[in-house]
Parts: sequence; C-alpha cells; structure tokens
Amino acid sequence: MSSNVGLTTPRGSGTSGYVQRNLSNLRPRDNSFSPYPTDSLKHRQRQPNAEILEHDRLRQIEVQVFELRDKLEDEEVEEDEIEAQTEALRRKLLGSTDGDSGRGDGKGKKGLKVHQVHELAKAKIEESERLRRALGIREDYEEGAHWKRGEERLREGIPEANNDDGGRGLKKERW
Repeated sequence: MSSNVGLTTPRGSGTSGYVQRNLSNLRPRDNSFSPYPTDSLKHRQRQPNAEILEHDRLRQIEVQVFELRDKLEDEEVEEDEIEAQTEALRRKLLGSTDGDSGRGDGKGKKGLKVHQVHELAKAKIEESERLRRALGIREDYEEGAHWKRGEERLREGIPEANNDDGGRGLKKERW
C-alpha cells in the first residue's frame, strides 16, 4: 500500500486490497457556467388553451341538456315537447355563459379536479391577478428587479469607493 490509501491489510475484508480510482465521482468545477439562459429559469405561468376551455364549457352545457332529456323521457313526455324544452335550456345556458366574460361557473380553484389542467391554470391566473391588485403591485413588476438595481448601483460605486470594505459601503468606526 502506498501513501496510506486503502486497507492496511486485505485480510478479512473479502477483497484483494487493490485500490481503484472512483471514476463516477464528479468534482465541482470552479467556473459556474450554465448552458441554459437565466431567463429560461424564471417561473412562467402556464397559459390555458382557450379552445379547450370553450370545449369543456360547451360539454357541460350538453351534459345538462342530456340530463333534462333523460328525465323527460323517463316521464314519457312527447318527443316534440322534449325537443322544445331541451332547445330552450340550451339557448338559456349558452346565453347566460356568453355574457359571463369567461369567469366559469364560479367554483374557483377549489372546485376543480387535478386533471382539469387548463381550468386550473385559468383559475391560478385570475387568483394571481386579484392578489396583485389587492397588494397594489404594478403590472410591469419583475421579480428580483430590486436586487438587479442594487447590484448595478454597487458596480457603479466600486471604482469610486476605494476603501477596504469590499465595496459594501460600510462605515468604519475608529476608536
């Protein structure tokens, strides 16, 4: 054994005592190069697909119409009367949701299932917008902009300040 590497004796270890280099060990690199641009690391809210939302809305209307049709058929109402009532319900539901400006059925985020991805995204956007308005946050607000401005001010101030505080702007007190 050389330079105190490995076992002092291979006896009882179940190995031959031969020491190999660990090729799977990844050592950290000094430079912090990232192949991804920093803009791609920002969180972007997933935008809901309007066509899918419209399709789901129309599907819910047709489900209600079918339930009415089924109920009327069980009551043995005439076919002409069934058609008239279902068409009236369909027109009423289509008319009421058109003037709704896309707010949905008012269930909010809690009434949605996990598989309703687009509805959840829409509800999350609406919730974020309400929160932004409630807290008075500007629409053009960029997360982390405060730190960027501070960093820029610091860079501009470094050549001017030649003190030993590392450019932090700390005041030294003398005793």
